[in-house]
Amino acid sequence: MKNLYDLGFRGNLPIFVHNFLKQRFFRVRLGNTFSNIFCQEEGVPQGCVLSVTLFVLAINPILSVIPQTVQKNLYVDDLHISCYARNMQLIERQLQTAINNIVEWSNKSGFTISAQKTIGIHFCKRPLHPDPELVLSGVPIRFQDNYKFLGLVFDKRLTFLPHIASLRKTCLRSLNILRTLSNTSWGADRSCLLRVYRSIIRSMIDYGSVVYGSARPSYLKRLDYVHHQALRLSLGAFRTSPIPSLYAEAFEPSLSSRRDKLSLSYYFRILSNDKHPLRGTLLNGNNNRLFNARPSCIPHFGLRMRNIRPDTFHGVKVHTTDFCGHPPWMENSISYINPFGNFTKSDSNNSVLISLFNQHRQFYQSYQPVFTDGSKSLNHVGCAFFTNGHIICYKLLFYFCILIRNYGCLFCTQVH
Repeated sequence: MKNLYDLGFRGNLPIFVHNFLKQRFFRVRLGNTFSNIFCQEEGVPQGCVLSVTLFVLAINPILSVIPQTVQKNLYVDDLHISCYARNMQLIERQLQTAINNIVEWSNKSGFTISAQKTIGIHFCKRPLHPDPELVLSGVPIRFQDNYKFLGLVFDKRLTFLPHIASLRKTCLRSLNILRTLSNTSWGADRSCLLRVYRSIIRSMIDYGSVVYGSARPSYLKRLDYVHHQALRLSLGAFRTSPIPSLYAEAFEPSLSSRRDKLSLSYYFRILSNDKHPLRGTLLNGNNNRLFNARPSCIPHFGLRMRNIRPDTFHGVKVHTTDFCGHPPWMENSISYINPFGNFTKSDSNNSVLISLFNQHRQFYQSYQPVFTDGSKSLNHVGCAFFTNGHIICYKLLFYFCILIRNYGCLFCTQVH
């Protein structure tokens, strides 16, 4: 409740949450046997719609106790802290201070940080470089050569070879589904098999490709076998079928092209958000000369994206989007003038409507007129406005309704 108050929530919502968590009882069932009924004194009700949201609200303040010199990321209950420096003693001191603050916060808030599940990785390419010595609640933190975090296996040298090997093994096991469904007597057709491949196998390859795409090309080629084998099973092609023919028949790009597409999409999504933590790193080109002088070093994400199509995206300007610019619960009422409020289009003469319009334009002749319209076809939605002899059009998402299209027109006129 204190977190809700600190976030500025007042009125009925905190009262509702308080009543929701107050006097809740539960019991455990094992087979046909039920335990005694207990009152839940801490935590959130499991399986409830609000459980995850309330848990996130409760654990989010943990980031405020970590020093600014330590990088931190939190995804629900997965916390990551990191620090980089040339001096190992400085790294140990910074991380140990952050760990002590986290332990102190957990003792006050009621959370428990598991020392057995806490893993450390020392990212360094220099040999014979000792790991830092860190302690969590009196228990030394174990350091490993690689660790799986949010579905990606990070190794100490950031080669992503363990992740690619694990991903290849998992995908090869999933190919048995296509082998079963591609039976010549009762199996599915190629369109169904391709949908199965894209939803089950290719989705696993796409996940995290923006991150592990920095691996060596020789490592990434190990996934090409999975891609080609799945296309052969889906199309019923021979083992000797040329790979370009498989791409053409299945309308599938190569994995390298798809990684570039997903990475570019993520790259421009970062540039469109002023508050994204990686935006400053992508726009910083101070280290480009150093990477160009050493081709053996893997460039950072921003430089890799600029090198994909250096001529195509030269001078491209990305418009930023303010996602929280106009919160709907803080929006003021909009005043407007409707000269046609007492008339309907079906029951009114066109000459009367034109006369009202001309009268309205005469009264506000010092203002700049803007004419807007929205349109929707089977697969396309768009809006446009006309002013000062210029027509400006915008393409919108296909599921936008007529009200959102009109609001989109008004928003575009305000931008211009």
